[in-house]
Amino acid sequence: MKAAQKRTQAKAEYNAFLAGCPSRQLLDRISDKWVVLILCALGGDNSPGRPGAAHADAPKAMRYSEISRLLAGVSQKMLTQTLRSLERDGLLTRTVTPTVPVTVSYELTDLGLSLHHMTRGIRNWAQTHMVEVLANRENYDARTS
Repeated sequence: MKAAQKRTQAKAEYNAFLAGCPSRQLLDRISDKWVVLILCALGGDNSPGRPGAAHADAPKAMRYSEISRLLAGVSQKMLTQTLRSLERDGLLTRTVTPTVPVTVSYELTDLGLSLHHMTRGIRNWAQTHMVEVLANRENYDARTS
């Protein structure tokens, strides 16, 4: 069996409902809030007050420090780990430019860009429906207290 045939067969056999399926690990990674926010940032969805997909800027390369400033609350360790895992999965590329000091930038790959389109929708949904969710939480807590 050729490599392409093996990949096609393996793709057909992935089922995230099965405990041993490797797609579960991938789902765990891409459902992380820092992954979603990094993909949105690199995808150009980082302008305040402009959550709509129609208003998104073009994807762009960003330096580590730019990403760190944009993602309020992320630790240096978590940001570094998340960027490395996204690079390992082929969702972004890391480019080192030999300047003084060295410049490192991150940019979405085509694979990462395809995932970004979905994470943008999740982020927009969360921002749009937060008032309703908070009200539901309050009602639930009042009923169960």
